[in-house]
Amino acid sequence: MYQERPRLSGNKLAAYNHINKEERRILVIGDIHAPFELDGYFEFCKETYANYNCNQVIFIGDLLDNHYSSFHSTDPDGLGGATELEYAIDDIKKWYKEFPVADVLIGNHDRIIMRKAFDSAIPKEWIKSYNEVLGTPKWNWTERIVYDNIQYVHGEGGSARTKAKNDMQSTVQGHIHTQAYTEWMVGRNFRVFGMQVGCGVDGESYATAYAKNFKKQAIGCGVIIGADTAINCLMKL
Repeated sequence: MYQERPRLSGNKLAAYNHINKEERRILVIGDIHAPFELDGYFEFCKETYANYNCNQVIFIGDLLDNHYSSFHSTDPDGLGGATELEYAIDDIKKWYKEFPVADVLIGNHDRIIMRKAFDSAIPKEWIKSYNEVLGTPKWNWTERIVYDNIQYVHGEGGSARTKAKNDMQSTVQGHIHTQAYTEWMVGRNFRVFGMQVGCGVDGESYATAYAKNFKKQAIGCGVIIGADTAINCLMKL
């Protein structure tokens, strides 16, 4: 179920933040697909982080697009590999400057280069780490991470609601650009939720042409407070 951001201001916002400041308050940033990020998404995420007094950040995956090396058909008039990577690195600089400590889930687009290296029998010792390439030494890149018994994954295996049901564990994920929701599943002995956080992708870029006949992208991010509060925040377009 989609929940709008509470409209708190002044003393009410200060009191709300003070009461809850000891809780883990995670901003979950959607798929960015740098350098094909939507204008304004960065500022929206900064504002959401401040509005909810967040103290932790998770990038839900597909920080990079790697269109030039995609398994989809690539645009012959698009950027070459070196230029796209240069633009992506420049884009990510502002994110790293704003959020120098963060967990980053490895998405299917992020791992394209490693997959192609593996298929070409190139040992991993020849491959630089994400942090070395992007200049993000304090970021923790991982396939899955758990806080307060909530798991965070990129989400190639299906929707968040399905993953939460299958694992009987609250699940936050990205990957599906057209969905932003939080759905609770309540049983006799358990209560878990599945959250799709939305994304920050520019749906008009040539890199998203493969999805041109899909539904419109759900531009947004998520906020997780403690172990039982999940809020979808959608960007005004």
